[in-house]
Amino acid sequence: MKRRVLGRVDCPVGRALDEIGDWWSLLIVRDAFDGMRRFGEFQKNLGISKGILAARLKHLVAIGVLTTEPVSEDGAFEEYVLTKKGRDLFLVNLSLRQWGEDHCFSASEPHSVLIEKENGQRVTRLALRGRDGEPLDGSSTVVRKVTGRLGSAKERKPKATRPAKSTVRA
Repeated sequence: MKRRVLGRVDCPVGRALDEIGDWWSLLIVRDAFDGMRRFGEFQKNLGISKGILAARLKHLVAIGVLTTEPVSEDGAFEEYVLTKKGRDLFLVNLSLRQWGEDHCFSASEPHSVLIEKENGQRVTRLALRGRDGEPLDGSSTVVRKVTGRLGSAKERKPKATRPAKSTVRA
């Protein structure tokens, strides 16, 4: 099955998924947040093949999530560093972490936890709040769809059809 390209859709979620590409990319970004910078560190931690890792790193650099920096003056080795665009994925990573904690582990099953460096305390839960400070969820929000845009589904004109060939002969 061929993957559908979502880079031109009106939905930010669709475009973001198209940009990121696959789950390996988010795991690489997760590891970069954990301080990993070298190809070998990513490979060892993820257990990913060199070919797939090289392709994902190249993609993440191409879309501006990571940048490369030389490790030494001779430039023989590079490190991968999160850009601002990459660092902006922190809340995505945190949200996935919290969803995983809630839905992918039993109550007694140990798992990694995110803590604040400064005080060693567990990070408080991410919560979306409205302008009034009250919690928001899917039932208290709605997506305002793009309308009236040339090329949107509502505005597309049907394809022109050829006139039917006449079966009446003169």
